[in-house]
Amino acid sequence: MRITETVKQLIIINVIFFIGSQFVPQAQAYLPMYFFENPLFKFWQPLTSMFMHGGLMHILFNMFALFMFGSTLEQFWGAKKFLFFYISCGLGAALVHQGVNYLEFQSAYNILLENGLTSSEISILLEEGSVRAKNTSDNSVEIQNAVNIISGAYRIPVVGASGAIYGILVAFAFMFPNVELMLMFIPIPIKAKYFVPGILLIDLISGLNGGSIFGASTGIAHFAHLGGALTGFLIMWYWKKNSFNQNRWD
Repeated sequence: MRITETVKQLIIINVIFFIGSQFVPQAQAYLPMYFFENPLFKFWQPLTSMFMHGGLMHILFNMFALFMFGSTLEQFWGAKKFLFFYISCGLGAALVHQGVNYLEFQSAYNILLENGLTSSEISILLEEGSVRAKNTSDNSVEIQNAVNIISGAYRIPVVGASGAIYGILVAFAFMFPNVELMLMFIPIPIKAKYFVPGILLIDLISGLNGGSIFGASTGIAHFAHLGGALTGFLIMWYWKKNSFNQNRWD
């Protein structure tokens, strides 16, 4: 299967961003998406963070998925419709990530207040990443977890095209539910209508069990993945219901 034009351009842009960020340190401060209450957050970051990646394997997996599934969708939809879908899923992922991140942040903030920290001490924690609290036990698991969550949510940015990729996976499963897919580490063919919900369930469980929105042990923004998938599902449902392109849904 040949690569389609829009998918090729998106891959080129991602590669340019990835290589360029290795030589321009300022890119790491301005292009990833920070928590919206962090002074480093800028209005363009929900878009630019879609083209930033945390490492070689990160960009390789995303671009491979974009090529494999995105090219098929672009062939059916055309360039404009595909690009609209891709960007929308990426922005939807950013919105859900920020929303869940905010809930995690507020919950951890309240736990720290209840355990003796003042607002000033929490502000120091957010700025410096460390603080010595009054009237609290340094060994408190609850407090340490809250510190990790609030510090990570506030200070750690999110990068990657994964939210948009998850939207593409959902669209693929919508349009080709019986196509069999395989993971490299699970070499068993699984139909798309089972494969995609399966990986979404894994992300949901991982996100709920993680110590923060980013995942305490994985560093993965699971709810950004789910946000991209949810956005993709809603768009596909709307298009199908309203016969956006009736001939495609016969």
